[in-house]
Amino acid sequence: MPVHHLAQINIARMRAPLSGPIMKGFVDQLVEVNLIAEASPGFVWRLKSEEGDATNIRAYEDELILVNMSVWESLESLRNYVYRSDHMRVLRNRAKWFDKMDKPHYCLWWVPVGQIPLVAEGRERVEHYQRHGSTQYSFWFSQHFPAPTGETVSV
Repeated sequence: MPVHHLAQINIARMRAPLSGPIMKGFVDQLVEVNLIAEASPGFVWRLKSEEGDATNIRAYEDELILVNMSVWESLESLRNYVYRSDHMRVLRNRAKWFDKMDKPHYCLWWVPVGQIPLVAEGRERVEHYQRHGSTQYSFWFSQHFPAPTGETVSV
């Protein structure tokens, strides 16, 4: 029985306000992509407000930055959703809706089973990744670390 799940955060800076015509193609796919995630093997949780998505949750002062967080049973289950499901179709088109960021805009980390990460923790983890690269504290698919066997990893 696993004692840790995998958390992920990714941020993106919209090219225009969410209600603008540039973002329509993204907005039109939100419900579908969220349903794909929730139906994917290994899905545990995703960040969402009462409206059903995370588009009105802000982690940064810049109102154009969206935050997305989720928890998965394993690295492989998240990888399958990101790169092997219909989510990939949306990912391929991200340049239509989002600016290219000059720093990493995502990271992964292990959380104890049953723990739901806070947005502030996700922000801190991605900022750690931006400063230090892949470490046990925050990493990415290409340089990942195994789940801890005991307590959670600290900085």
